[in-house]
Amino acid sequence: MGAPRKATVKLNVSTAEVLFREYYARLCHYAFQFTADAELARDIAQESFVSYLARQEEVSTHPAAVRNFLYTAVRNACLNTIRHNKVVEKFIQEQAAGAPGTEAAAINTIIRTEVLAAIHRALDSLPEECARIVRMGYIDGLKNQEIAKMLNISVNTVKTQKRRGLQLLRLRLPPEMYVLVAYMLLG
Repeated sequence: MGAPRKATVKLNVSTAEVLFREYYARLCHYAFQFTADAELARDIAQESFVSYLARQEEVSTHPAAVRNFLYTAVRNACLNTIRHNKVVEKFIQEQAAGAPGTEAAAINTIIRTEVLAAIHRALDSLPEECARIVRMGYIDGLKNQEIAKMLNISVNTVKTQKRRGLQLLRLRLPPEMYVLVAYMLLG
């Protein structure tokens, strides 16, 4: 029983060699039509054979089915490579051009983070009830009536505390920072 096994393995290797000899040059040419890169075309053609050998039990042994599998594998690999290269090119162009969606967005995020940190530090320095009302009104976005009802205080007290909180923030923050804070809180 050991001999037939070896013959089967040898038959598969032999079949693979025949397929490789018959289709490799054609597949390289086919891949080159997509990629315009001879080395890449050779790699893709070789990978199509590896793919076939890994999945040959799923593919019919009919020569047309094998040929179709190989050509389809090459085409798909080429299209995936082209898509990947376009993504890489776009990224490189954006980086080179200083695309607004990349560096500017990162800078805006840093500024916003720093401003929010300054706001929270300044709010922590306010009297407790004043800081609480300012947070509820400006950060949580609650209306004066909602705050008054939640804290069981008058609407006028809420307005007074919010106004007092903004005045104290103005004193505690540098002028340029206060402008940003006011913009973020009131805008």
